[in-house]
Amino acid sequence: MALSVSDGSETADQDEAAEVREFWTRLGLPGLVDVHTHFMPEQVLRKVWAYFDAVGPLTGMEWPITYRHEEERRVALLRDFGVRAFTSMLYPHKAGMAEWLGGWAADFALRTPECLQTATLFPEEGVERYVREAVERGARIFKAHLQVGAYDPNDALLDPVWGLLADAGVPVVVHCGSGPVPGKHTGPEPVGRLLARHPRLRLVVAHMGMPEYADFLDLAERYGEVRVDTTMAFTDFSERFAPFPEREKGRLLELTDRILLGSDFPNIPYPYAHQLQALERLGIGDSWLRAVCHDNGARLFDLPAAPDPS
Repeated sequence: MALSVSDGSETADQDEAAEVREFWTRLGLPGLVDVHTHFMPEQVLRKVWAYFDAVGPLTGMEWPITYRHEEERRVALLRDFGVRAFTSMLYPHKAGMAEWLGGWAADFALRTPECLQTATLFPEEGVERYVREAVERGARIFKAHLQVGAYDPNDALLDPVWGLLADAGVPVVVHCGSGPVPGKHTGPEPVGRLLARHPRLRLVVAHMGMPEYADFLDLAERYGEVRVDTTMAFTDFSERFAPFPEREKGRLLELTDRILLGSDFPNIPYPYAHQLQALERLGIGDSWLRAVCHDNGARLFDLPAAPDPS
């Protein structure tokens, strides 16, 4: 698969969509399931983009946003790519944000059928109430961002929430690795303590735990409901500052059923197709690609069978 670069034109969008669709069509898939895409209120998204604009000097590398488009075009692109289910990962950086972000995400999912209704949380008074209400309202997945939120997942305010989500079987995508820059509560140790108390929690480690890949794969081996998503892993961009260890590649096959496609769309500094290219060039095989790029996610979210194209 060639690495294409979008020039922002309609033709470029069509060319990239054709490239992505060729990937999953060749594998015999009905499309892709992407568990790590971002949609959020416009004023919040602008602040997120400003963060990535500023993170270049912080990390010593530029981070251009490839899909800095208005919402309608971003949704249309994912549809054209053939992403049959995606998320609206959003997260608070302080108290008082999580509940209204979840309300926005519920409305977004209502008007966007392919979106798995997403919610978020923060250690604050009332968190158990609004998480329960979000689950009752149909939330399919939660996002927790330990780096941006700067909180310990073992905060006492969150303990009943984790139990609630474990009982409901609702997955939580958690940014807990120390990339691109470490936080006070990132790394495998806080999450390890959390899982020791809530071993049934369906935790999806974002970015495969970059850069602490091996440690988070250890947790996936230890706990049957822990998964990892591929977001940005193995790409040229990430391999420059957080290369995946060659010695760990065999474990990717061993943990096939625990790996989910994630992309970080639209906040990625390269075309969407490159994430797929990066997975393909690992050389693990088409069966692995089918599981990671569609089947594992479809099973986790009990997606209906895709219509027969004939």
